[in-house]
Amino acid sequence: MRDLDLTTLRLFVAVCEQRSIAAAGLQQAMVGSAISKRLAQLEHQIGTQLLVRKRRGVQPTPAGETLLEHARALLARSELVARDMAGYAHGTRGHVRLLVTASVIQVSLEERVSPEVARGVREGSASVGICWDAADLEGLQTESYRGDHLAICAHASHPIAQRERVHFADALEHEYVNMPALSAVQQMLTRAAAVHGKVLQYRMQVSHFEAALRVVRANLAISVVPVEIAQPFARAYGLRLVPLADDWARRRFAICYRSRDQLSPAARLLVAHLHACGPAHERAAAAP
Repeated sequence: MRDLDLTTLRLFVAVCEQRSIAAAGLQQAMVGSAISKRLAQLEHQIGTQLLVRKRRGVQPTPAGETLLEHARALLARSELVARDMAGYAHGTRGHVRLLVTASVIQVSLEERVSPEVARGVREGSASVGICWDAADLEGLQTESYRGDHLAICAHASHPIAQRERVHFADALEHEYVNMPALSAVQQMLTRAAAVHGKVLQYRMQVSHFEAALRVVRANLAISVVPVEIAQPFARAYGLRLVPLADDWARRRFAICYRSRDQLSPAARLLVAHLHACGPAHERAAAAP
C-alpha cells in the first residue's frame, strides 16, 4: 500500500467529525466533489469501505472508525513536526530533553510518572522535569508551573454523568479503570479510598489516559482523569466530565532541575518560558 496522504487524511477526519461531505467542504474551503474523489481514492488505496453514504450525510464504518483514530494521531504528530522545524527556520535551535507526567504534556516528550521524573532529573538522565509538586523533589531546584483539576469521566448514560460535581466518597460504589500503580493519580485515589475504609473496584487496567477514556466510551467503567487532558477526548467521544469536589482534586505541578548553572542556554530559556507561561495560563483558565 502506498504512503497515506496527510491532506486526504485531514479531509477524512473533517468528514467524519462533520458527518457531512458538504459541511466538511465548507470547513476546509474545498468543493464537495473534490473531497468525494479523494475519499474514494483513499478507500481504493486501503481496500475497504470507510464511509457509509446516507441520505442526510455519512458515517464511518468500523474500519473507518479505526482509521479515524490513527488519522488523528498522525495529524497531531505532523503538527508537532512542523512546529519543531519552524523553530529551526526562525533560528531557535538547541535540544532539551524533558521528563514529564502525562498531565502536562504539550509537546512530544518522554512520559514518566512523577517519582520517576524526579529520579531521572536527580540522576542526570534529563536536564529538566515537570511533575506533581507533591513528589519527592529533595535536592532539586524547583519553579512553579501549571495545575490541573481531577474529574470523573463517565459515559453519558452512567449515573455519575447526571451530577454537576461529586465527592470521591460518593462515587466509590462504581467500577473504575485502573491506571499504573505508580502514577500520581492512582496513588492519590488509593489513599482517598482508604480514608473512607474502602478499596477501589477495578474493571480493568490500562497504561495511559487515552486508553482509559476508550474504556469509558464503551461504558465499561468510569475513570478519574485531569480535566485538562480529557476535555478534547470527552467532546469527541460524547463523554461527561464531572469535577471532583475534594480539595485534593486540584493539583499543582513544578518544574525541576539539578541546578540552573548546569542547564544549557536552550534549557534555561525553556525553563524561563514555562515558568512565565504557567501562571498566565492559570489566570486565563480561571477567567469567565
